[in-house]
Amino acid sequence: MILDSFRLDGKVALVTGSGRGLGQGAALALAEAGADIALLDRSEATETAALIEQLGRRVHRIELDLITADPGRLDAAVQSVVDHLGRIDILVNNAGIIRRAPLLEHPAADWDDVLAINLDAVFHLSQSAARRYVEQGSGKIINICSMLSFQGGILVPGYAASKHAVAGITKSFANELAARGINVNAVAPGYMATDNTAPIRSDESRSTSIVDRIPAGRWGTAADLQGPFVFLASAASDYLNGAIIPVDGGWLVR
Repeated sequence: MILDSFRLDGKVALVTGSGRGLGQGAALALAEAGADIALLDRSEATETAALIEQLGRRVHRIELDLITADPGRLDAAVQSVVDHLGRIDILVNNAGIIRRAPLLEHPAADWDDVLAINLDAVFHLSQSAARRYVEQGSGKIINICSMLSFQGGILVPGYAASKHAVAGITKSFANELAARGINVNAVAPGYMATDNTAPIRSDESRSTSIVDRIPAGRWGTAADLQGPFVFLASAASDYLNGAIIPVDGGWLVR
């Protein structure tokens, strides 16, 4: 049956930035589809872990700050998933930050922090997971792009640069890994109601102008991404490589 191809029974997923928001939504969706979950977050992701355990899935928690984690610590995090849960099949590179400032005043530290989490960690975790995937002949990497993978934005040069780069490495990794049975794809969320967008949503004029452009007429939620996450993590997407799927309420086509 077609729905069976969306099941994740026996699979193990590592989700970064899984303590809340889109990452929590991704972790819960994959658990509901049958996967055991490793949660990587700078906090303990206690709430997410409890919700997953209520579903009867195993949980492994990794407390790690991606701003300061070097490649060795990121590889060790991936290995800890294998050590505690027996394998790794799915990596969701969800963790991300945004720092807003005018270009001429943009602090160098903000640039460095954004690139460390949004790009460097994505590369190193993906490389580490891919090495395990090659040995087992299968695996999924799901990256998080953005509307600013396609557009320039304003006041967010580091975020825009990082999300353009994530689109690029999604395609680059896919080119090298598809023939090895490994799928690398991305979702590009539109304007989502998360902590990152709280400053924009609190500006009534700005928020209204955004919603007015979205054909769906509303901000997105974590639930709107759960279906695409399960699809990209499952056998249903085995012939999808290097794709960037906008989940944006129609923003890009307006």
